Amino acid sequence: MQQTAASENFAPRAARRSRHRKRAAALTAALAVLSLGVLLAACGSSSEPRLTTAQVEHRTCKHVEAVLSDGPQPEADPVGYAQAQILPLREIHTSNARLASAIGTLAGAYQQFTASNGSGPAKNAVHSAVGAIKSLCPGIEL
Repeated sequence: MQQTAASENFAPRAARRSRHRKRAAALTAALAVLSLGVLLAACGSSSEPRLTTAQVEHRTCKHVEAVLSDGPQPEADPVGYAQAQILPLREIHTSNARLASAIGTLAGAYQQFTASNGSGPAKNAVHSAVGAIKSLCPGIEL
């Protein structure tokens, strides 16, 4: 009879263990998801203060200045210089629509200059595009 009583008590105990294991697994999964969410939120936030629009524009202008300072010397090889600027200029992105347009125009003017081997109209287009960049980016050297 004791054996029967023990086997009767065993069945509910096994069911309880199964429930406890399921709860533990569910709790572990929930904690893993919560931890992942916290990690992703931490990666997305920055301790740096957000930049103002003027600061972003200034950085973009400095980036344009840096791109245009690389490559062959424009006086020594004008076509090679123009060709070296096209792709780096196209890789510059900004939220300022006017500045983005001016950078795209300059890249296009350099492409035209390269394709025409430095023709007069292409040279004028480059000069005009550089002027537009300078008006949007006062103080940079181009």
